[in-house]
Amino acid sequence: MPELPEVETMVRGIRGSVEGRRISEFRKCPCHCKPITMTPGIKAIRSRVLNQKIVTVRRLAKRVILDLENENSFVIEPRMTGLMLLSDPPSTGHLRLEWVLKKGRSQNSLWFWDRRGLGTVRLYRKSELLNDLGPLKLGPDALAVSLKELKRRCAETSRAVKVALLDQKMIAGIGNLYASEILHLSQIHPERKANELTAEEIQAIHHAMNRILKTAIRYEGSTLGDGTYRNALNQSGSYQNEHRVYGREGKGCPSCKGASIIRTVQAQRSTFFCPCCQANKDGF
Repeated sequence: MPELPEVETMVRGIRGSVEGRRISEFRKCPCHCKPITMTPGIKAIRSRVLNQKIVTVRRLAKRVILDLENENSFVIEPRMTGLMLLSDPPSTGHLRLEWVLKKGRSQNSLWFWDRRGLGTVRLYRKSELLNDLGPLKLGPDALAVSLKELKRRCAETSRAVKVALLDQKMIAGIGNLYASEILHLSQIHPERKANELTAEEIQAIHHAMNRILKTAIRYEGSTLGDGTYRNALNQSGSYQNEHRVYGREGKGCPSCKGASIIRTVQAQRSTFFCPCCQANKDGF
C-alpha cells in the first residue's frame, strides 16, 4: 500500500538516525515466511557496503534510497506491506533485513519489515540506478512536476485519467488511494480521457495533487483497516481520517452532501468517486 506520502514519511522518519552513519553489519533476519527479492546476494552486498557511510536518505517515487559514499545505493521498494523501522516492529517474525550502524546515536539498527514478502531490496551502482530508475524509466515526481509538463503528458495519452495517474512512467509516486483522492478534490470523473481534459481541469489536478500529497505527508500517511502501514517508530499515520472517497463506498460525499460514494474497477484496481461532484463529461 505505501505510496508517496507513506514512503516520504518513512524517509523523514529514518533520515536523522541514519544519515552520516557507517554500516558495521548487514544481515538477514530469521524469517520463515516467503522471502523478499534481494539483489545481489547477501555476500555480494556485504562486500560492497560494510564500513561504508550512508551519505543521503531520500525518496525516489515510491522507493526509499540509501546512497553510500562509494556511489552504491540501496533501493528499497516497500510495495504492499513493507516498512522501514528504527524500533518496535509490528512482529519480529516478519523482520527481513537489518542494517547495523556504528554506535553514536540512540538507534543503532535500521530494519526492513515485510509481512507478505512482496517488497524488494536492491543494491545498485550509480550507472545501474540511472539505467533502471532514471528519467527514461520514471516520470517526474508528483510533488515536483510542473503544470506545463503535466499538461504535456496528459495530452499524449487517451487513457482514463485515473489509469494515467497510476502510470509511474507518466507521473511517479501516485498510487491507487491518492489518485482517487486527487480526482475527487479536482471534481473530475476518473474515466475522463486524459487527452480530453481542459487546461483548467489539468490545473485543478495539479493543485489537488500538491494539496492532497502534502497534507497526507503532514499526517504521516494513511494506516488502513489492516493496520499494516506504520511510520519508522511503529506508529500509525492519521490521514485515513481525512479520506474523501477512498474506502467510503455507500457513504455520503463530504463535498456535495447529496450523493453517495461509488466504487468501480479500473485496470483491476478499485476506484472511488462521487457521481455528483465528478460527473462524467465524456458521456459514459
